[in-house]
Amino acid sequence: MKQQPIVAFLYDFDKTLCTTDMQDYAFIPSLGMTPAEFWAEANGFGRRNRMDGILAYMYTMLREAARRNRPFTRTDLVEKGRSIVLFPGVEDWFRRINDFGAGQGVQVEHYIISSGLREIIEGSSISGEFKEIYASEFYYDESGVPVWPKLAVNFTAKTQFVYRINKGVLDVSNDRDLNASMPDDSKRVPFTSMIYMGDGLSDVPCMKMMRAYGGQAIAVYQASNRAGVEDLLAKGRVDYIFQADYRAGSALEATVQDIIRKMAVTDRLWEENARQVRSIGGDVLLGQVGLF
Repeated sequence: MKQQPIVAFLYDFDKTLCTTDMQDYAFIPSLGMTPAEFWAEANGFGRRNRMDGILAYMYTMLREAARRNRPFTRTDLVEKGRSIVLFPGVEDWFRRINDFGAGQGVQVEHYIISSGLREIIEGSSISGEFKEIYASEFYYDESGVPVWPKLAVNFTAKTQFVYRINKGVLDVSNDRDLNASMPDDSKRVPFTSMIYMGDGLSDVPCMKMMRAYGGQAIAVYQASNRAGVEDLLAKGRVDYIFQADYRAGSALEATVQDIIRKMAVTDRLWEENARQVRSIGGDVLLGQVGLF
């Protein structure tokens, strides 16, 4: 029996699924700082030291917690994720989209690709919805105290995880299989069956990748960043823009359903073409971009 085709949703997290940067809800207030103060310190530290911005904010989290004698363990960070405020409709978005996909004959999977912290995402109410969470993370000692960055996901590094999802090589420590040549018909999720959802410039590398290789890119906005998102659309960096409203019946949901329909039909048409070509002894030409 033929395996159901997979449609993969790839999400940024901050300001895509939740209303602001994840550190702003509970971690930064626990330091007695405002978000503006913390991010000015982190960004300034990074500029002064010509440091990757993600590593700079991770270091600043450690340093400011130590300066103020605040607890900083993995358990503490996960707990702070419980304060995350999601956009309207996000809580049941995944169930609705999964059910719709099943009705179209496709299996829907959800992934996070975020420059935020995995630990905080794990504390959110939706963490169990994702097949994999790719996000920055600390390595901890036996007491649960962070001692080193385990993974730092900056804006261009995000594209690595798109390739991992494409090939089905989800383990971040497995570079050998990621970089090995793989026939297109062995790749688990074609680029043409991917939908990337983000909110701004940090998502542009992945959005452009979707546009280049046949996937779909969607930017969501709040009133505060609508102009920037409209610029992404005007410059051809995304396919669609929508208010960050994930509720049933929203414009975002309607278009996502149309995209899933299109992907499901495209897969069925390709299968029919392949069946006919094989029936006459021909070679099937795969419709997927042959990278790696």
